[in-house]
Amino acid sequence: MSQPELLNILSDLITDAKKAGADAADAIVADGTSVSVTSRLGKLEQLERSEGGDIGLRVLIGKRQAIVSSADRSKDALRELVERAVAMARTVPEDPYCGIAEPDQLAKNLPVLDICDPTEVSAATLIERAQACEATALAVKGVTNSEGASASWGKSQVAIAASNGFARGYESSGSSLSVSVIAGESESGMETDYDYTSAVYFADMKTPEDVGHGAGTRAVRKLGGRKVTSRKVPVIFDARVARGMISHFIGAINGASVARGTTFLKDTLNTGVFGPHINIFEDPHRNRGLRSKPCDAEGLPNKARALIDKGVLTTWILDLRASRQLKLPPTGHASRGTGAPPGASVTNVWLEAGKETPAALMSDIKDGLFVTDLVGQGVNSVTGDYSRGAVGFWIENGEITYPVHEITIAGNLKDMFKQITPANDLEMRYGLDAPSLRIDGMSLAGM
Repeated sequence: MSQPELLNILSDLITDAKKAGADAADAIVADGTSVSVTSRLGKLEQLERSEGGDIGLRVLIGKRQAIVSSADRSKDALRELVERAVAMARTVPEDPYCGIAEPDQLAKNLPVLDICDPTEVSAATLIERAQACEATALAVKGVTNSEGASASWGKSQVAIAASNGFARGYESSGSSLSVSVIAGESESGMETDYDYTSAVYFADMKTPEDVGHGAGTRAVRKLGGRKVTSRKVPVIFDARVARGMISHFIGAINGASVARGTTFLKDTLNTGVFGPHINIFEDPHRNRGLRSKPCDAEGLPNKARALIDKGVLTTWILDLRASRQLKLPPTGHASRGTGAPPGASVTNVWLEAGKETPAALMSDIKDGLFVTDLVGQGVNSVTGDYSRGAVGFWIENGEITYPVHEITIAGNLKDMFKQITPANDLEMRYGLDAPSLRIDGMSLAGM
């Protein structure tokens, strides 16, 4: 369906909800088309194409709200959707912070973003890319087997309307390619690793050969892993895993967690959370950004900003509900699906690169760890305590020497954030991005 047709459906839903007794309402529709393939050892294992979408309706009666969703767009189904939503809203408990935006809060002029590739990618092209990627990985000396390669393409359109007068929509697209392979033999030890690429435009992805070679060499490098003794050492996080620090930070400044008091950063607004040399930026309007969008899911304007400015935390991540709880202006960070109320989330975020290469960052390390993979989810969001399994390479006298495994690294995120030193190898690959990061004084538990 076209954007005007989708918005007409939503407008009718909202009108019907008001007639049925709702004080306010909003609705969202998400349509999508996607193609995905999986190939293993040169043979196609899976080919899927899907087309469809869902509609979600939220109605508010006083301070009560209810959300219902449906994939059926027939007149009877949409009428039932309205009836169920209004009936539910009359019975649920009150939420003093729920509600849609006031008209004067809404985005007036939405930017036109380059976030939709007009070219549909065929299944044949995806199969070719996946098989070429896997073949390159298998050709790396030492690679002995494959867990398969996958390629996908998708296009979606989102439309949002509300009884406050907001009615907007936009289209986006995305493509991806990945492969995972095994190196070594069962007798001498085996290791696995992967690589992948994703982009808004299919042509912007890394080549299948680059992805395949990256996965193969990573797996082979890990062969012959050793254990190390427990101690405190400097740790360098490879850029691929360093982005996890961004995720922990974003989770800790989410307004819902702040309002509940369940984050280790709850009292740190406008204070130094990182060292003064650290900046973390967000830009929801980045052209071809993997997380870009012209406004938030409640119709509020969003904008580029520094989340961390010279080490100082400048803002919480707020949707309308959290902003009312905290008695702060909303920040335009609402996101939502069709079956749940809005929540806060970020768009394109990155930690600014430093000036030194990763090699320069490790040049003065007598004994340390270069982390290439992390295992487990041992992060306490309330206290900031951090403890995760790690795989990587031992650093001796400033040089990477041999692979290591069966290690746990630990610390507290408050201290770790203060100790971060970034390298200069930032790449915008994931939507949440960071360069390689050095953190001194981490506890390492080995044998």
